[in-house]
Amino acid sequence: MNSISVIIVDDHKLFRNGLKLLLNTTRGIQVIAEAENGENFLEILNLSMPDVVLMDIDMPGMGGVEATRQALSRFPDLKIISLSMFGEEEYYFKMIDAGAKGFLLKNSDINEVREVIQTIYQGGTYFPEELLLNIVKNIRAVSDIEKKGSLLSEREIEVLQKICLGLSNTEIADMLHISKRTVDKHRANLLVKTNSKNTANLVFYAMKHKLIEL
Repeated sequence: MNSISVIIVDDHKLFRNGLKLLLNTTRGIQVIAEAENGENFLEILNLSMPDVVLMDIDMPGMGGVEATRQALSRFPDLKIISLSMFGEEEYYFKMIDAGAKGFLLKNSDINEVREVIQTIYQGGTYFPEELLLNIVKNIRAVSDIEKKGSLLSEREIEVLQKICLGLSNTEIADMLHISKRTVDKHRANLLVKTNSKNTANLVFYAMKHKLIEL
């Protein structure tokens, strides 16, 4: 089995070196390059094409959002994971709009980092539960849902928005004046239609399609 090639983009050399050391001792993953900012990263792409990129958000010069946007405009199949910290909520939608496939908290342990890299490499998405719990406090539903062009029905969007607020199926049923069984069915349909495995993936879908805002 070939190793998953990774480029680390972060302006803190100590962090890059530590993560590189850990990843290179992880079976099936190899760090092939590292960059200190977006400009440096884009130059590296002319020479080395990775399977997965670990992209810091806030860096001097070109930050993660613009670097992600430019990289994916040139290489649409590139898989980019955003390295984020609590308190950077203003960047989350921008990174999703730019094309990031998931988020990884900088305080994650190496086992989670490995699993996320493998998940993204295999075509999945990843949204950590800790980050989900942090951002749902600030989420508000987008009211003009008819113009969103979603594959979901208006009722499914309403249920999805309530899920993103952290409400249980019983609470959603009471709020929308429908039965819990109906909400259960809507949730099941949402998971299928959005190709999601869990609530975190549903939130990621809602953010990506601008059905909710921070």
